[in-house]
Amino acid sequence: MWEIGVEQLDDVEWPFNTSPFIFINLDRAQSRRRSDKMTTRFKNCRKLRGHVSHGHGRVGKHRKHPGGRGKAGGQSHHRILFDKFHPGYFGKVGMRYFHKIKNRFYCRSVNVENLWSMVPKEDVEAVAQEPGKAPVLDLVQKGYFKVLGTGKMPQKPLVVKARFFSKLAERKIKAAGGACVLVA
Repeated sequence: MWEIGVEQLDDVEWPFNTSPFIFINLDRAQSRRRSDKMTTRFKNCRKLRGHVSHGHGRVGKHRKHPGGRGKAGGQSHHRILFDKFHPGYFGKVGMRYFHKIKNRFYCRSVNVENLWSMVPKEDVEAVAQEPGKAPVLDLVQKGYFKVLGTGKMPQKPLVVKARFFSKLAERKIKAAGGACVLVA
């Protein structure tokens, strides 16, 4: 591009206050961009050139909404699209629950792995001094009603009071030497 030795590059005034290397990079980028594009004469839109309205008629001229606006025709002329790509869009599923009082189904749960973190520190220290004793943990008082069996429980006895216990939780608590007490 430039017929100058490398030593003389510092003395030359470049156009636009830039180095020659940027020009080279831009040139490469432009040639790469050109090669990515499809040649215009091969595009399908060239086929209808010279046919006035390009296949869209004379009066409407490719305006308005021939299929309806938006989701119109979902149950008639666009039914295939809705059934294929949006199954279950129309109609009802399941049963209604009238006047549902959600508080009746309120049941906070806690996993077995978190039980010992809820025991007060004084009780933990007392158990450490006297190995025969087990602390009592009343979960209902703390706002939890069900004990689930996820995680590992340390092999220390613990008496847990709750309204519900899963089978796995009960098995793990009893394996550690503890007890499960059901509270109303």
